[in-house]
Formats: sequence, structure tokens, C-alpha cells
Amino acid sequence: MTPFDEYHQRQIAEAIARAERRTDAELVTVLARRADDYAYWPLLWAAVLALAVPGLLHWLLAWPSVRGVLMGNVLLFVGLCLLLRNPRLADRLIPRASRLARQQFREQNLQRTAGATGVLIFVSEAERHVEILVDRGIEHCLDAEARATIGARFAEQVRQGRTLQGFVECIEACGELLSEHVPATHARNELPNRLVILD
Repeated sequence: MTPFDEYHQRQIAEAIARAERRTDAELVTVLARRADDYAYWPLLWAAVLALAVPGLLHWLLAWPSVRGVLMGNVLLFVGLCLLLRNPRLADRLIPRASRLARQQFREQNLQRTAGATGVLIFVSEAERHVEILVDRGIEHCLDAEARATIGARFAEQVRQGRTLQGFVECIEACGELLSEHVPATHARNELPNRLVILD
């Protein structure tokens, strides 16, 4: 994971301050080291498949015997538990960090900004997940397509281990678009310009 010391955090805070000088939007950045430990997901999938597959074979083909079904349940469960420990395979079965991003949008009070101009730039580093959420007052300025494009570029930088650079460039890109559509009308700073780190 990328270490973020005070110097790095100050770079992000300065990027936010520069962007907010040009727009009435309020930007908040959140870095989660990981959205969840996901320990239960491989076990859950292994249990569901181990119960379903032998039982389904027995029901459809009358094979294997009831004793064979029980043996199949156990062997399949153990095998799948070992197989799903592979991080690449397990990542495909894990839900995205979107729920945590939406929770942070609320917890950081982005829905309470004047004019509904809150923007959350959220990264879950372990999942390499980037999400940009905006409040209803500016969703037409920073639409889903623009957010997806900026977020995809940022996610690629996270994959390459350049999370700091990704944050700064993402903030600048969002600030550029917002300054065109929601230019600064007066000096204000409703929310702190700091990186929120969730360990």
C-alpha cells in the first residue's frame, strides 16, 4: 500500500484548495486501505457451491448415491476453500467498494453543502477501486461519463502504485470541469481540504 505521510497529504490538500478557488464545489478525498477484509466471501461461495453441485447432480442424474453426495459436499467445500484463496479469483467474487464510498459521502457531510455541490473522490486501494460521487446540484456538470473517464485513469494509476499522483491529477481534472460549469462566486470552504484515511 502507498504510504501517505504529512508531505503527501499536504500535496493533496493543496490540490483541493487550488481546485476550490476556481469553483463553488466542495471536494473531499477519502483513501481506504481496503473496503473490507472479505474473509467470509470465499467461504460463502465454497459452501454454496459445495452444497448445490453434488445435490443437483444427484437430483438430475440420480448420481452419486446419498453417501456420495455427502462425500462430494465435503471434498468440494475443502477444494473450493483452497482454490478461492487465490487473490485474483477471489477478487472477481467480491462486491465493489461502492457501498463504502456512499457511506463516506454521507459521513463527510457532502450532501449538506450549500447548493448541493459536494464531490467525493474515493479510493479503496486494495481493491484498486476508484469512485467519484457528486451531489445533485452538480451532477449535470460532472456527469457519469466524465466521472467514469477520470476514475478509470485514476484506477490505472492506483494499479501502478501511483496513488498520490492519481489523486492530484483527479482533483485537477474535476476542478477543471467544475470551474467551467460552477465557477467560484465567493470565497468559502465548508469542508476540510484534507485526505481522509480509513485504515
